[in-house]
Amino acid sequence: MDSIKGQGGIQMLLTAEQEAQQIVTNAKNVKMKRLKQAKDEAERDASLYRAHLEDEYQKKVSETKDNSGSNVKWFEEETDKKIQNLKDKTSKVSGDVIAMLIKYITTVRN
Repeated sequence: MDSIKGQGGIQMLLTAEQEAQQIVTNAKNVKMKRLKQAKDEAERDASLYRAHLEDEYQKKVSETKDNSGSNVKWFEEETDKKIQNLKDKTSKVSGDVIAMLIKYITTVRN
């Protein structure tokens, strides 16, 4: 009778060991599934963030192109104004410069 109890106890231990093994295997499977899910979520979030940054970059590039065109126009206008200002000043003093040059040319030193 003790041997029957002993075999029953061993059988219970084997059954408990198999159940424990199943629990561990299930836990590992759940863990792997969750890790894969977390990886997929992280890749999706990274992809969305990358797309967002790309959109912002494209907007900045577009704004820069628009601004560079207006900057070129502004520089051309400013350059034209400065050239005209120099021409006006030159025309105002050109008579004086010519008179001064004629004076130096016609004056004889002893």
